[in-house]
Amino acid sequence: MDLTTVIGLVLGTIAIIGSILYGSPLSIFIDVPSIAVVGGGVVAVTFIKWPMEAIKTLVAVFMKSIFTTPSDPKAMIEEIQKLAETARRESVFALEKVPVEDKFLKKAVTLAADNRPPEVITSILTLEIAAMEERHSKGVDMLEGMGADGPAMGMIGTLIGLVQMLQNMSDPSSIGPAMAVALLTTFYGAVLANVFTIPIATKLKQRSKQESTKMNIIVAGVLGIVAGENPRVIREKLDSFLPPKDRLVEEKKE
Repeated sequence: MDLTTVIGLVLGTIAIIGSILYGSPLSIFIDVPSIAVVGGGVVAVTFIKWPMEAIKTLVAVFMKSIFTTPSDPKAMIEEIQKLAETARRESVFALEKVPVEDKFLKKAVTLAADNRPPEVITSILTLEIAAMEERHSKGVDMLEGMGADGPAMGMIGTLIGLVQMLQNMSDPSSIGPAMAVALLTTFYGAVLANVFTIPIATKLKQRSKQESTKMNIIVAGVLGIVAGENPRVIREKLDSFLPPKDRLVEEKKE
């Protein structure tokens, strides 16, 4: 579980509700027509923008920001080094018997154990990385689109409320409450965008980049194993993916 996402969502919700309760009852910030305009409008626009097969994945995409465990590139490099030592001690064909948990690493090791040429291994694994990035980008694009549509639908709701208010200017006492209701749609849209969609999209972007980095580490490591490189050399090569403080041997400062 990604605790930072949970902490952020909880703290954001508490901050907003707490600030409301500090100065007024929560009930005055609840307006069904405003919720219908923003919520229904965002859902409608999302259906217009995206095909059904993409929309079906939206909940799963959102939940990935909470329940996805971030990849550990350092641990992956250490695992690849052990595989390289096994291949050097026995043979590259022995890798097929080594238990590997990561699916992408398992595929790369299987390709190496099948004695595939390096260019074939590179081509297959690169295509898989590109496909992964494409899948992730769709989910991010949907959430970013909802983040942009929320304030827009909020503004539409506000305009609806203002028109209705101006139609009833004969009663001055109704102007204040009507204006408050009109502004609630803008509030809902801003909260939807800046707490629940755009931050989640940003988190998923970062996770996708981390996943891509891990997969590129695997590609470079397996190619080194296939080329018969020394495990130590492979480790030093893969350490370039890590920040200096996490490398096995820190580079000397110039």
